[in-house]
Amino acid sequence: MCNPCRAYLEAMIDDLYSARILSLAANLPLSGRLDAASQTHGLRGTGEQVAKLCGSQATVDLVLSPDGLTVMEFAQDIRACALGQAAAAILGHSILESHVDEVTKARDAMIAMLKSDGDGPIGRFEGLRALKGVSAYPARHASTLVGLEATLKAIQNAQSDLQTSPSPASADTPLSGVQNRSG
Repeated sequence: MCNPCRAYLEAMIDDLYSARILSLAANLPLSGRLDAASQTHGLRGTGEQVAKLCGSQATVDLVLSPDGLTVMEFAQDIRACALGQAAAAILGHSILESHVDEVTKARDAMIAMLKSDGDGPIGRFEGLRALKGVSAYPARHASTLVGLEATLKAIQNAQSDLQTSPSPASADTPLSGVQNRSG
C-alpha cells in the first residue's frame, strides 16, 4: 500500500473509530423487529434504507400514536459498519416518546453537520454529535444516516394510514348519503 494511502486510512481509523463509537456500535438498543401481533394501538410502519456505496442497511419497524405524531414502539435491524451502528444506537436510546418532527429535525441537523459543518442535532438526539468527525469522510455519510433515513420512511409509511383511513364524514353515516338534488 502506498504511504499516502496508509496515512489516510490510519487517520480515518483514528478519527472515526474511537472507543466511544465502538462502544455504541457494540450495544445497539431496540434491536430486531417488532412482533406483527403487537397489541399496541397506533399506526404501524416499516422503513428500509440502503447506503449504496457500502451496502449498509437498516430496517425499522415502529408504532406511532393514533394521531401519528409520537413514536410509541420501535425496533431496528441494522446491518452496517460501526458508524451506522453507533448512529443507530444513539437513535435507539432516544427515539421512544419522541415527536416525529424531532426525528425529522435530527436527520436534517445530521445532514447539515456532515455536509455543511453544522452543529448537529439538539435535544434528545444531541448524542448524534459524537459522529461529527464523519463530516471529513463523505464516503461514510450515507452509512451514518442509514438508521435515521429508515426511521423517517417508517414514519411516513405509518402516517400514510392516516391519509388512507376514511374520515368520519365520508364513512357510511346517514349524513354521508345526503346529496344536493338541485339541478
